Amino acid sequence: MYLCGPRNRENSVQAPTTVRHPLAGADAGASFIKLAMETPQGGTALQRLDGDAYAQAATQLKEPESRHALRAALTGCGAGALARELGGSALEVNEFQAWGLGARQLLADAGQPLDRFLLVSVGTGTSALLVEPRGTQRVGGTALGGGTLLGLADALLDSRDFGEIVRLAEQGDRGCVDLLVEDLYPEGAPGLPGSLNAASFGKLARGLPARPADRAHALLGLLGENIGMLCAALATQHRVAHVVFGGGTLRDNARLCDLLRAICLAEGHQPLLLQDGEFVGAVGALVHAREHTLEPAGS
Repeated sequence: MYLCGPRNRENSVQAPTTVRHPLAGADAGASFIKLAMETPQGGTALQRLDGDAYAQAATQLKEPESRHALRAALTGCGAGALARELGGSALEVNEFQAWGLGARQLLADAGQPLDRFLLVSVGTGTSALLVEPRGTQRVGGTALGGGTLLGLADALLDSRDFGEIVRLAEQGDRGCVDLLVEDLYPEGAPGLPGSLNAASFGKLARGLPARPADRAHALLGLLGENIGMLCAALATQHRVAHVVFGGGTLRDNARLCDLLRAICLAEGHQPLLLQDGEFVGAVGALVHAREHTLEPAGS
């Protein structure tokens, strides 16, 4: 099931109708800084910045009139650096806790509240979190993620442009790159469909030619199959029915989303792709800010 789709980033997360002192949440990750900021109208504005744009993020986290920092909660590996840019006027929150809070908020906003689920954040790498009423804990993950996608695309496609890679993949056929079961067993293998991938990029090892678009599609397949199978196994191990996906690597990446969804369904789990899923940590930080008393900067 898809909960996601392109939409206006303004007012995307429900907030109290009366906001006395605007709040904000920021997820300063390895690749991007994501912001979730309350607006005067009572909604939430979401914004994505480059991972090293701490000064720009700090400027965004200032009240336009007073230029004092908003009451903000920060998470992610760059939270400390962003806090220093803000002059130490922010509350830091554990990123796993922030992701759990953010996922619950986004699911509730989509009319799909869940008490217990596996949350998979496909960012620079991939983390799998068990979210329960008693809290959130990391139960697994993989070094495969958006960092892998960009790094291998640089080597295979001479491109580190995320949008270009995704567009190329939409035009490709990974069967021209991956070694399939039918390539090994032309007459058919007992119990295995011929279209099943036997070896990612296996045809390149045989010296067969492949277009850049085919290589891009195979690269998404490498990520999707391994992330999907790992997370489906974790969902089975922890006896959860729903696997909830978020993270920046899934942004406008329909082929990767479709593959993750198909693997989860094949393994008997219900996949949910979060609307605005790349902002799950920032939204969770904002929720944390709302739940804790923060004194306005300079007060």
